[in-house]
Amino acid sequence: MTWLEELAEIRRRVEIAKQMGGAENIKRQHDGGKLTVRERIDRLLDADSFHEYGALAGSTKYDEEGRLIEFRPSNFVLGTGRIDGRRVVVGGDDFTVRGGAADAAIHSKMVWGEMLADEHRMPIVRLVDGSGGGGSIRTFETVKATYVSAMPGFDVTVRLMGEVPVVAGCMGSVAGLGAARVAASHFAVMVRGSSQLFVAGPPVVKFGVGEDLTKEELGGSHIHAYISGAVDNEADSEDDAFAQIRRFLSYLPQSVWQVPPRIDPTDDPNRREEELLDLIPHHRREGYDARRMIELILDRDSFFEITPYFGGSLITGFARLDGYPVGVMANDPYVIGGSLDASASDKLCKFVDTCDTFHLPIVNFCDQPGFLIGREAEVTGTIRHGVRALYAVFQTVTPWIAIMVRRAFGVAGAGHGKTTGLNFRYAWPSADWGSLPLEGGIEAAYKRDLAASPNPDQLRAELEARFNKIRSPLRTAEMFGIEEIIDPRETRPLLVEWVRQAYEIVPTQLGPRTRMMRP
Repeated sequence: MTWLEELAEIRRRVEIAKQMGGAENIKRQHDGGKLTVRERIDRLLDADSFHEYGALAGSTKYDEEGRLIEFRPSNFVLGTGRIDGRRVVVGGDDFTVRGGAADAAIHSKMVWGEMLADEHRMPIVRLVDGSGGGGSIRTFETVKATYVSAMPGFDVTVRLMGEVPVVAGCMGSVAGLGAARVAASHFAVMVRGSSQLFVAGPPVVKFGVGEDLTKEELGGSHIHAYISGAVDNEADSEDDAFAQIRRFLSYLPQSVWQVPPRIDPTDDPNRREEELLDLIPHHRREGYDARRMIELILDRDSFFEITPYFGGSLITGFARLDGYPVGVMANDPYVIGGSLDASASDKLCKFVDTCDTFHLPIVNFCDQPGFLIGREAEVTGTIRHGVRALYAVFQTVTPWIAIMVRRAFGVAGAGHGKTTGLNFRYAWPSADWGSLPLEGGIEAAYKRDLAASPNPDQLRAELEARFNKIRSPLRTAEMFGIEEIIDPRETRPLLVEWVRQAYEIVPTQLGPRTRMMRP
């Protein structure tokens, strides 16, 4: 006797599982402009690389003879595959089966996938749709009881953030546990127009607090990518979201026990850009294109911006120097002067934690006028968020370098690097620093003199002229308060030299950090 009959039954059930919620529900998914979970996995991963686990899990009914008469597959598809040849764990909610709500085996599969990523030290990608394994009132009807809320396997989820890259795609209307699974990631992306994210959906909100809102009004991608910061990036389409996920992972190692992957460089390490010579205006109140500055210095076309809209005064992203991955930060003088407000501080904290967790050296192009001032800044707790960001900076172990482009003022300016240790810096001739900006400092220090002067404007101009003589960065260099002032055109060659040295240090720092990643 052989096992052909049993194998045929296994294949039959696997084929049923691949039909997901049936043709009608699949059509409804497509009519809503969304792909099915299996289509998403196929488009995300390298071709033919997906290996599924748990396809046979689901809800079943048998007749009196023990023959299967009904099989509804679990609404969570799990497996491993490859992205650019590197193995990853991928799990996605199947909205065509009960809208992705908790169903047979879904928690077991979900937790098992997280454990697989943890123990095999692989990145994990969550494609979240619906409640993402969260509850549904219909579940109470099925099990004939309610239950005390719990988070099965959340200890693994927490541990993952300090060990392997965790990526989330918010692929539909996501609430409750699904929203938490999106937020608990190093990188999260939403699809404009077809993704929404909320603690509770419109019906629950209307009943609970009386607000009658559409899904988009309550938790559309604009809210979370621009205002709340619950997700990092916004995508134009599902395929764009997959491309962003793939690109994000390309800069990161498989786990904290590996070095970030270098690619063969195609850019001249000694490239010197003449445009840098006059990029920074002499007039201190004029802005400049900080993203253009990054493009001119880092490897061409290598900059991938992360969280571009939330905390807009701070630019963050990954790039390459001589093929080596690095984290990049720069202040944007066109957004609240580049100062740190509460949002930008939160953004800085998460970004620095991510870089430090995965051993990416950090390049900071500093033009920091200080923490945002004014009543709104106080109401939003800028100083509390700002101090949290400073903690993240000073807790880093990964190599760090600051290019002092222009300003570095006050407490926020002191966070341009680990200033309590070996603080590696190069300054441009446009650098300007101090405990506070000269102009505002004169107003504070000479308030009585200005008020008593018959010509306060003339006195103010005289004071500014006097202090301008000592604000030159050359005066600071004379006291070894700055290590080197360079020609801006020399920035790229010097950074290439630095990153090569940094990646000799990185292998000595592998493993988890002593403090956990802050999501």
